[in-house]
Amino acid sequence: MSDFTIGRVDAAVAVRSPSDLYRAVWRWHFYAGLLVLPFLITLAVTGALYLFRDEIDGLVYTDLKHVAVQENTVTAAPSAMVAAALAAYPGTAVKYTDPPSPVDSVEITVNASAAGKLAVYVNPYDGKVLGALPDRGTIMWTIRSLHSLKYFGSFARSLIEIAAGWSVLLVATGIYLWWPRTQTGGVLSVRGTPKRRVFWRDTHAVSGIFVGFFIVFLAVTGMPWSGVWGEKVNEWANGSNFGYPAGVRTAVPMSGEHLDHIAKTTWSLQQAQVPQSTSQGAMPVSLDQAVAIFNGLGLHHGYAVNIPIKPQGVYTGSVYPDDVSQQRVVHLDQYSGKPLIDMSYSDYGPLGQALEWGTNVHMGQEFGLLNQLVLLTACIAIVLLAVSGAVMWWKRRPKGALGVPPMPSDKRVFRGLIVLLAIGGIIFPLVGLSLVVMLVLDWSYPHFRRAIRFA
Repeated sequence: MSDFTIGRVDAAVAVRSPSDLYRAVWRWHFYAGLLVLPFLITLAVTGALYLFRDEIDGLVYTDLKHVAVQENTVTAAPSAMVAAALAAYPGTAVKYTDPPSPVDSVEITVNASAAGKLAVYVNPYDGKVLGALPDRGTIMWTIRSLHSLKYFGSFARSLIEIAAGWSVLLVATGIYLWWPRTQTGGVLSVRGTPKRRVFWRDTHAVSGIFVGFFIVFLAVTGMPWSGVWGEKVNEWANGSNFGYPAGVRTAVPMSGEHLDHIAKTTWSLQQAQVPQSTSQGAMPVSLDQAVAIFNGLGLHHGYAVNIPIKPQGVYTGSVYPDDVSQQRVVHLDQYSGKPLIDMSYSDYGPLGQALEWGTNVHMGQEFGLLNQLVLLTACIAIVLLAVSGAVMWWKRRPKGALGVPPMPSDKRVFRGLIVLLAIGGIIFPLVGLSLVVMLVLDWSYPHFRRAIRFA
């Protein structure tokens, strides 16, 4: 934002603005910040924490998740570890998760008869149960649910989609306002001290120009998980061919169950249907045999095996490691052990690959520690951007007024905004709708106030 005085909406305020376009951009930058900055703070804080999910969960639950490496020791059979988990927590085993590394425990997901769904941790070297937690009950799963607003239902998740679109508008208008004209400071340097408004203006501008790219990247790569746009684009990209990318063999009997309902999966496979086993009546292969098949197929360590509980069910092995190219899902016939569908990242279409890569980077996975540290820095800068914007607004707003930048005298400058509404409405319907609502409110509020005044 510019370091000019913001007056009341209906006041004849002299603003040292070079054009009505500047006023219009400034006004809508203010609106975007008003709507988006609270979301950005929440997303930045929870996102920064989630970048280090493995490290934090590993530290908090080290007695459950980590084990001492025992050299030259044969690990316990998967079926033996499942039996130990069920002995400690009676119920039905539904998933076996291979340890990602030699220092990690095995995780057995159990539908316990008394305690509900549990994640039971077992030492793979001696087969002893280490303890249990509610399934997806770790601190980081809680942080993830807060980050996506999953706790607050589908309506709240749609707000994330709207906030993402407004974040792009915030960055675009911010760049226009930041662009050097006659000022010598506040472009890449910060002037003054925290007691002065110019300090907060420069801090806001400099941090904004640094973090703008990251805001847009995180907004765009977070869109696939949104409630409306993400689902519709997923149906368009992967909704045919039983929800599998083009070229993946689906000439096998398919169930009505979706992969997303039985296993953690990627955005590209949310619509993928689970195949059916066909040799009912034969002796099923054991979990030990299924794990041996998955190992033989070369699935990346840390894969999860969903255990069939119905006669037509399949063994599903899935893994989504830090290296996105190693993503893979394999469905095995539970009677013959034959792979029914074997699908990897290379099978996704161009859109699916691009979005999966973006999501992996968004989550701080693709480039290891460097990825985490760069995004952590960006999250800190986003919080600084939001705080400096709030302080700057508070210091300059007139007493008793919101301090909205003045309306341009020539309304024709809003033509460009109308074009933005059309583009936003076509690509992101919820964003376009919210822009229309704000435009109507912005134009009608002054008339409404005058009508009340003269009533």
